[in-house]
Amino acid sequence: MNEIPSLVTSHVVVQRSTPASDQQSLPAIIEQAGHSARFAFEEFFHAKIRNAHTRRAYRRCVLRFLEWCELRNRQLQQVSPADVGIYLDELSLCIASKKQVLAGLRHFFDGMVTRHAIALNPALSVRGERYQVIEGKTPEITVNQARKLLASIDTSTVVGLRDKAIISILVYTASRIGAVATLKVKDLYDVGDQYCLHFIDKGGKSREIPVRHDLQQLLRNYLQSTSLQLGDQSDRSLFLTTIRRTGVLSNRSMSAGDMSRMIKRRMKACGLPARLSPHSFRVAVITNLLCQGLPLEDIQNLAGHADPRTTRLYDRRQKSVTRNLVERISI
Repeated sequence: MNEIPSLVTSHVVVQRSTPASDQQSLPAIIEQAGHSARFAFEEFFHAKIRNAHTRRAYRRCVLRFLEWCELRNRQLQQVSPADVGIYLDELSLCIASKKQVLAGLRHFFDGMVTRHAIALNPALSVRGERYQVIEGKTPEITVNQARKLLASIDTSTVVGLRDKAIISILVYTASRIGAVATLKVKDLYDVGDQYCLHFIDKGGKSREIPVRHDLQQLLRNYLQSTSLQLGDQSDRSLFLTTIRRTGVLSNRSMSAGDMSRMIKRRMKACGLPARLSPHSFRVAVITNLLCQGLPLEDIQNLAGHADPRTTRLYDRRQKSVTRNLVERISI
């Protein structure tokens, strides 16, 4: 019986010989709770959650709550629903952010229960505040603003062709900026009567979207001005960064952050509102297609939404009706 603790201890020593980032990921409250808690913690953040954004958000939520518990001398097995409820009440966050915190804690403690580190999930019975989303928060870029932005880009340079191609893809495919950033040259191909773009979208969804003829010509012009070749089956990125301010493309692919900053610069130079973002194009496309009376199912398929209710969150038609109504108030 005396050998078991020594084996566990030696196992822990081996685990802690990992890089400093892994050592920092285990709070004292988890270390003190034993091997099962350590196993569940590492399993949750390194094995169960594959999406990097979700992992980062949940890690932040969980670590802050565990730190809160440590300051109150709580052991992991002592954490109660009351602790979770009080913690949420003390957070100076919006309702949606509190719901994300609660979701992260529920998933985290589920893993702790499954691995027998604790008996019950203290976050399971905690109710979140009522919150109903009728319309998304992303501001819409109007048709005239989008046209103004595209017309303002000088396409006599390779950088101008690149930037206009990126923005045009956002406009004419309703894709997310993250999916555009992962495009390879091989993801643009000819299917006979037109070109198509192959996206790896949010959640690992693989989607093929036809390319409009004006966007097709723009992409061909961009490729012709670079060393990239249509039909290249290598993993070369479709959109490349520039070498400082020389206007010469490098061999490094543009990240989603690079593209977002570029679009923000283009919008500012064009005199568009600062609150607009790359995601604003997605809102504009969905609203524009709905205004034309196209079936919601078709628009949902273009947007890559699993649920039509998500597509409706991008609908800004009601906002224009409200504007007309408030202008008619005669007071």
